[in-house]
Amino acid sequence: MFDSVTYVALNSALDGLALRQRSIANNVANINTPNFHATRIKFEDELSRHVQRGNGAVQATSHQSLEPTRLDGNNVNLEAETLLNIDTALRYQVALRAVDGTYSSLRIAMRTS
Repeated sequence: MFDSVTYVALNSALDGLALRQRSIANNVANINTPNFHATRIKFEDELSRHVQRGNGAVQATSHQSLEPTRLDGNNVNLEAETLLNIDTALRYQVALRAVDGTYSSLRIAMRTS
């Protein structure tokens, strides 16, 4: 059960989303730092490819944003970070509920056996 593709993929997604949340927080914290470039976390495409191959284990990767910079060389956009944070939080909640459902099913099965 804990080595199923779904369970492993959900845990990979949770790890990637948690890393993205930390990255967003770091980006916002550095919004006024000259020459700071936002970091972007990617894992969804790779996760999809791995799941199709029957393995849900992936590592998220971080990349510097290539978005245009302001005059001070910083490219953090507070509106974009806020929207990305909301999207990430919602995705995290969905994945967490799916993992919780797995544990709930296991608890029920243990009680009835």
